[in-house]
Order: sequence, then C-alpha cells, then structure tokens
Amino acid sequence: FCERFTFYGITGPFQNYIQNGYQVPNSNPGAIDGGQHLATGLGNFFQFWCYLTPIFGAVIADQYLGKFKTIVVFTVVYIIGNLILTLTSIPASIHHGGALPGLVVAMIVIGFGTGGIKSNVSPMVAEQYGRYRPFVRKLKNGTEVVVDRELTVQSIFNWFYWAINVGGLSAIATTELESNVDFWAAYLLPTLMCFFCLVAFVLGRKKYVIVKPNGSIIVKSYRVIVAGIHNYRKAKAENCLVMDEEGKPVGWMDYAKPSVSQDVSHDWTDKFVDELRTAVRSCKIFCAYPFFWLGYNQISNNLISQAGQMNTGSVPNDIMQNIDPLCIIIMIPIFDRLIFPAFRRMGLELRPITRITIGFVFSALAMAYSAIIQHVIYTKGPYFDAAGDGDNGFNDI
Repeated sequence: FCERFTFYGITGPFQNYIQNGYQVPNSNPGAIDGGQHLATGLGNFFQFWCYLTPIFGAVIADQYLGKFKTIVVFTVVYIIGNLILTLTSIPASIHHGGALPGLVVAMIVIGFGTGGIKSNVSPMVAEQYGRYRPFVRKLKNGTEVVVDRELTVQSIFNWFYWAINVGGLSAIATTELESNVDFWAAYLLPTLMCFFCLVAFVLGRKKYVIVKPNGSIIVKSYRVIVAGIHNYRKAKAENCLVMDEEGKPVGWMDYAKPSVSQDVSHDWTDKFVDELRTAVRSCKIFCAYPFFWLGYNQISNNLISQAGQMNTGSVPNDIMQNIDPLCIIIMIPIFDRLIFPAFRRMGLELRPITRITIGFVFSALAMAYSAIIQHVIYTKGPYFDAAGDGDNGFNDI
C-alpha cells in the first residue's frame, strides 16, 4: 500500500509537471514547459524503466540478499530518488532550470528503487501462506468446507491488488496539492509516506516468513539456455544429433539436460529443463501484453493532456486518472465475493486466459471511445486542435 501510494503519488502530477510552463496564467499547473510530446515520452520511459529494473531486483534477492533485505535496501534508494525529485521541484530550482535534469535523475533512481521492491513484494506475499495441500475447515455455522490453496492464493492476490489501488488513490491528494500549493508539496507527501513505509516494514520483520536466498532462477535459466544452444551447435557440427523415441531429433533445449550432454557438473536436472521449456512456451502470451499496456498507460499521460483540453471546472485535469483505481477498488470485492463464485457454482470457471481476453476487449473499447472524444475536442472552438498548446486554454467542451 505505502509503496504504491508513493509511486502513484509522484507519477500523478508528472504529465502536467513536464508539459506545462511554471505559473502560466489561465493554464494548467506545470514547471518544465516541455510540451505533450516530451511529457508523454518521459512518462513512457519511466514506465519502461520501472518494469525493466525488477529483473535486477529479483536476481539480487534470490542470489544474494533475500527478499526482505532487498526490499529494505531498495526502499532506501527509492527515498533518495523521491528526495531528489522534491528538492528539484522547489521554485528556486525550477527558475534556474534544475527541474528537468532533477526529474530525469530522480526517474532513474526511483526506477531502481521500485524495481527492487516490485519484484519481491508479490513473491514474499505468496510465501506468507504456507499450506500446500487442501484441508477441511469448519465454519461457525457448522458447515465443513474444503480450503483449496489455488483459490486461497488467488483471493489473497485479489485483495493485494485491491490494496495497491487504494494506495493509487494518493494521486488525488498530490494533484490537489500540485494545483493548490505547488509541486514540491505534491512530491513531499509521497516521500514521507515512503519513509513511514520503510519504518513499518522493518518493525514488522519478526512477523514475516523470511526465506533465505537459494539461487536465482533467472541466472539458472540463462545458464540452461546457453548450455542448450552451445551443446546443440556442437552436436550439429559433429553430426551427432540425438533422436527421441520416435526417431525425431530432440529440441535444442534438450541438449542442456544432464542425461543428454553427459555433463555431471550441471546443477540442474532434466525435470528443470522440461519445466523451463514449458515456461518459455507459456511466455508467448506476453507477446500481446505490450498492446494492452500501450493503451493502459495512456491513463497517466495522453488522457491527462486530453482532459486538459476540456473544461473540467475546478477539478484538476490530472485527477481524472484516479477513476481507474476507484473502479478497481469497487469491482475487486464484487468479483472476488460474488461474480467469480457464482460462475464456479454454475460450473463455468473463468480461467486466466478467458479473463485476459475479456480485459483486452474492454481495453480496446475504451481506447476507441477515447479516440472519438479526441475527435470531438478537435471540432470545438475556440482553439480546435491547438487547445492546451502554449498559452492556449481549453475548448468549449
């Protein structure tokens, strides 16, 4: 909750902070005056960076520090990045041109911080539930029910995601502070929350199930893939390809198996290679994810600029993005307690692929609707397709 409060709290004002000029009359709040292109570009870079760094955070946790220590270390890094952002957003820094370089440095440092946290919080949550087999529980009314691990973990992460989106509502506070006080105040609030997050997390360390590092699966998988490619090329060059029971050549990853390569120095088994191959094949579903995130990330950049081209009254244009976490907060309990159980009782289990497909359909409809709204904005005066540019205000819509 606290980490997401911090993340969404600082990213909420980003679009206005970068796009608009500082204290321009009759305009949305701003600081850097970089225009919509720079604001959207930096915002997308930051999102990309924040989803790349978890790879490093996962390796550090699994190979060296463990999840708990990694979260603590990277939270400190996170706080340093927040302090850089806060200090370079004060009026004196903005007037002397320190806002943009300070923002870029802060984005890089914060990206490292959130990467180390993001990659370890979810696995650590899963480790707190230690039951691996179904068991019977007797309810207060005397009814006996079977507690299934898969459904329990699914429910845990539904509520985990719910807490994330409650934290995401911090952008309501920071965008109001941005509009009514200044950007330094908007960034100071998440910085303080991140500090209290660290204190609370450390104080509760005796209540956690802490698993010691036992080697990174990412590093191990990389070594298996390298060994498979190397051994396959060597066997092909020597015309010593291995055949399966049907007389067909085995796949290149099979050459990483100790039983095939005859290399006893490997610290993995044939089963691990088979599981890795299954995992790699399953990853093909991720090929569709960039299209989803391309649309979803519009919430925090282009759709904010779109709102700035319309008359929102006394409501800040960048507060609109909070409709997303609000809807999620409302809908998760409804789906978790009512809709999904109802489907299960009818014998219609909504498997992950089905849910993802339904989500893609709604995302596509939302983007089509946004495109229609943008077309309508451009047809209205007095600024038409130049609304929000420079000193221009909003259109009559």
